[in-house]
Amino acid sequence: MKGEFKPVSEMNISIESKAFNYGLGCFGGVRAYWNEDQKQLYIFRALDHFKRLELSAKIMEMKPPHTPNECVSILIELLKKNESRQNTYIRPLLYHDSPQITPEFLDDDTVFSVFTKPMNQYFKTDQGLKACVSSWRRISDNSLPGRIKATGAYVNSSLAKSQAKKAGYDEAIFLTESGEVSEASAAHIFIVREGKLVSPPSTTDNLEGITRRTLLEIVAPELGIKTEERKISRTELYVADEVFLCGTGAEVTPVISIDNRLVGDGKIGAITVKCQEFYARITRGNNPKYKYLLTPVW
Repeated sequence: MKGEFKPVSEMNISIESKAFNYGLGCFGGVRAYWNEDQKQLYIFRALDHFKRLELSAKIMEMKPPHTPNECVSILIELLKKNESRQNTYIRPLLYHDSPQITPEFLDDDTVFSVFTKPMNQYFKTDQGLKACVSSWRRISDNSLPGRIKATGAYVNSSLAKSQAKKAGYDEAIFLTESGEVSEASAAHIFIVREGKLVSPPSTTDNLEGITRRTLLEIVAPELGIKTEERKISRTELYVADEVFLCGTGAEVTPVISIDNRLVGDGKIGAITVKCQEFYARITRGNNPKYKYLLTPVW
């Protein structure tokens, strides 16, 4: 934080900070995977994540103190200081730290910070999730940009996820204001119909996802699966052969029911399993062809 490495307990933000009062910030979610055979920790698509954070900063009228390449170097040093030799989640943040009582972007007060935490599975990816379509709508890009990870925007996700959990579901699925499927509370969604992988485009108020792009540009072509980016209606979720979520945290997580309707036969589908396995090999350094996507720490 602010150019210094400190224990997380000493990384304090003032109660007067704009970041706390107005949610003026943006963040990223990055994963690093430990390969026991190679005794190596690999950060997956590190530079891509920091480039996306830089684009988020542009929308949020921020001036990051470091370039994406510098951020990667800082992250490597942090992981080494933390003696990270296990699967790890990484959270970089940019936020406005001015104490001024105004939500305006008036001054150059951008702070960069990053912390890491051990993490294996965000969801139990070997089990299917029970999801529901949320009564909360996904915020419109013309209201608050969903294509970036703006800190304040996650109130929208929290409301939907909390509602779903209290109703007995594992996850919530957002519709846009016009009624098309957008994404889950903090993950993208794919459906499988007649052997084709279908995903809502980023123009349906969802994040410009790095994991989603990996599936569309690398995983599906390698597996010989056709893909399509198009609008998906709510009822098409009910008749899909397979449904899964994807994201840095979610990785590739199957959904076995939506609104108490079984997805397909209610079991994890074959295409979902293939995508899970191929993605796992890439991220953990077990596919030499895609080692260029990984940043080794040790």
